[in-house]
Order: sequence, then structure tokens, then C-alpha cells
Amino acid sequence: MTRRTFLGGLAAGAATAAGKRPNVLFLSVDDMNDWVGPLGGYPGIRTPEIDKLARRGALFSNAHCASPLCNPSRTALLTGQAPWRTGIYGNETYWKPNLPGAVTLPVYFRRNGYTAAGAGKVFHHVAGFNPPDQWDDFQLQEFDDPWYRRDEWYPWNKKVPAPAGHPFNGLSNFQGEFDWGVIPGREESGHGDMRAVEYGERFLSKSHEKPFFLAIGLWHPHIPMFAPQRYFDMYPPDKVRLPETSDADLDDIPAVGQEFARFRRAEHERIVKEGKWKDAVRAYLAAISFADAMVGRVVNALAKSSHARDTILVFWSDNGWHLGEKKHWHKSTLWQRSTHVPIVFAGPGVGAAGLPRKQAVSLLDLYPTLVEMCGLPARDDLDGTSLTPLLRDPKRKWKPAVSTYFPDNHAVIDERWRYIRYRDGGEELYDRVADPNEWTNRAGDATLAGVKTRLAAYLPKSSAAPKPDRDDWDFDFKSYSFKRRAAK
Repeated sequence: MTRRTFLGGLAAGAATAAGKRPNVLFLSVDDMNDWVGPLGGYPGIRTPEIDKLARRGALFSNAHCASPLCNPSRTALLTGQAPWRTGIYGNETYWKPNLPGAVTLPVYFRRNGYTAAGAGKVFHHVAGFNPPDQWDDFQLQEFDDPWYRRDEWYPWNKKVPAPAGHPFNGLSNFQGEFDWGVIPGREESGHGDMRAVEYGERFLSKSHEKPFFLAIGLWHPHIPMFAPQRYFDMYPPDKVRLPETSDADLDDIPAVGQEFARFRRAEHERIVKEGKWKDAVRAYLAAISFADAMVGRVVNALAKSSHARDTILVFWSDNGWHLGEKKHWHKSTLWQRSTHVPIVFAGPGVGAAGLPRKQAVSLLDLYPTLVEMCGLPARDDLDGTSLTPLLRDPKRKWKPAVSTYFPDNHAVIDERWRYIRYRDGGEELYDRVADPNEWTNRAGDATLAGVKTRLAAYLPKSSAAPKPDRDDWDFDFKSYSFKRRAAK
């Protein structure tokens, strides 16, 4: 079977074999914002594999994370419960001991007759966030920078000396993982994400007695933004475009929004001061194109396999990424650059191929969607909404999406507007049709009071208190057990 036939079959929603539930290929990337071809966030980006999926599947072009940070976003998606309900808001909060009754997506599929397997970054990547009881088989993340990883956070990681030339970005006083560039002598096969890709290829090449839920999580384009030279060569330095910015952008932002924008501000200032802004943007572009090539390898492995017509594929990113907009790098804001992510569905049950769905949807919606598409028993305790009606009818009316960043800070997004309300009552309102960069806060415009009222109706009524952080637990990696520390 050729790859072209496979993708055409997916777009047409080809039926699965009689009496067999469809498989799921759960394919993700990390920190990929809308700088991909079908979302148009960066003119000239080269993402041919994601472009093909979008043309031959169902692209959700207005999709948003439940929280603009890795752990709370992934915990929300995989438990089906929103951060404002669980109290999982940060990267330092274990979900397993804090949510002992949570039935995650892979566990729910296992309980309903599926084999659940995976590799790479699916749950958060630090030890304690990916319990082995979630899977029938799992291959942990391999890192591009094993010299950086802390022993207690990554006990499976083999520490090695940093290679010559590190840090590769040339910044002075370098610390942490905010590096980018080309690791000398390392081509595609030498990157950690390739171990996850190869796991997926091996898994898909085999026959399986039971239907499967296969999760392949890629680290790219998350920092450190390392990629082989040929991906940097796709973006000549003199052709790299900086994000559009405004000197007055933050003037009308309320206090909490200003606080979020200042997070790790020093990194942005250092990048600009040392003349590395274009260089860092180029690295992000290269890392996206490298991630795209790896996505293509996994999709091609499915196309060549015996599972091609019986497998639902969903492609997603956990959150977006700022590259200097609002004087901010990283995620951790409630603006478009942080919350907007790609989602593509392809396979059985997907109709109207190639037509983007413009309704605002959430990563929280993936859990109930896959449950319904695979014919599993419905659950009434999930915070998302099944997207199957939109997979059938791209023009159907839909409710707004909500993104949360720590307690009582929420963004409500529909097809035109973004409304933000912070914990102190501060507000922002953006007309994303007229103002796609979100430069003009119109929350004080009396003529738009009705818009604010309509969107505010979707704000959570309350937010759970933050759950205890990692420092409140003793964690043993070998037994994968947690013990609450005595209060100080």
C-alpha cells in the first residue's frame, strides 16, 4: 500500500475491519505553536508532512491547550480533567499521588481491551509523572542533552560530559537548557526523539492480537532547540523574520498579565542584547522542520503497515511558544502565542477531509473524542466535549474553549474573540480578526460589554487550590511509589 493511498483512505474515513475496534496512533510534539504550514503562523515555514495531514484529514485551526505549560496541559488531556478542577497547575506537581482516582486515557483504553504502548514524552518527562502502570509497554524519553539532566529527575538517563563547543548558541553566562544549534557530528539518527520514532516504526510493523493505543511523543521543538544542519540550512539567516511586535504592546495589560509576561524576561533581554534574536528564531524554525520530518516517518510507517485503514491518527502539541512577542519567551501566558496549538485527526470516522474546522476547541476534547470514535463506554466525568460532530460537519456551531494558567486566571476563546480574566479581576479582550497580534486590549470598550458578558459565562465558577508540589513528596523511582512528607 502506498503512502498516498493510505492518506487518501484516512481522509475518506475508510471503515475498519468487521468487528474490530479501530486502533489509535496518538502522535504529539512539544511547544509547537501555530508556526506550521496549515496554520500560517510563520510565512515560509517548511512542514510538508504536517501539511499533508491537514489536507487529507481534519485540521482544527482554532485549537487551544487547557493550560499553557507542559505538565498541566498533558495532565488535563490525559486525565480528561481541567486544571481548575484538579489543582494541577505547574510543572512541579505530581499528578499520580494528587489524583489517585484518575483514569487516564491509556488506562481507559487498556480497561476496554486495548494494548497501550508508547515512547518519548507523553506525560510530563520528569521521573514521577509517567507511572509504568499506565502502559503495557513504554520506552522513556531519550534526551539530546544528557549532560544537563539532573540525576534525581532523570534516573534512567546516563550522564555524559558536555560536548566541545557547548553551549552552541554562543550566549554568555549560559545556564540551563535554553540552548540551540547543531550538535557536532550528530545527524538525524543521533537525536533522542529518533528512539521514539524507531519504537513507533517497530510497533507498527508488527501484527497485534488486540487493538492498540500507541502514543509517540516527540520532544521537538521544545528547548534545547537542537537539529541537524540541513534543517538550519532551510532558513538562511538573512531570510529569517522576527515576530511582529509593538513597543506599546504591554501598555494596556493589567497587573497579572504583566506578571506573566515578565516570567523569564531576562532570557529575552539577553537574547536581544547579544544580537541572538534571529538566531534563536531560526533554531525554532529548524526544530519545527525536524519535528515535521519525524512526524512523517511515523505516519509513513503506519501507511506501510497492515494497520493503515484501521487506525485513527490524532496529531497534537501540548502548548504554544512565545519568541519575543510581548517581550516574552517560553509559554506560560494566556495569549494566543501560548495557547494556540495544532490538532489534526485522520482515519476512520473523519469526514470532509481537507476542510479546516475553525471552531475553538480544546486539547481536553481529545479524550472524549477518542472514546466515542472507538466505541468505548461513554464517560460523564470528563471536562472536554467529543469533537465527532465537527469531524462530520465542519460548519457546526460550537462553544468557546477555555485555557487556565494557575487559579482563577482564564482565557475564553471563540472564533473571533479572546477574553481573559485574571485572579484580581483584571481583564483583556481582543478582536483576533482585526487584531491578530493581540496588541489592543478592548476590555474597557463599553460597546463590547455584551461580548464580555457572553464569553464570561464560560469562565469556571471556581478554581481548585493548587495541589502539593514535588517537594511535598518522597518519590522512589524503583518502586514508583510516593509518600507524603510530614508538614514542616
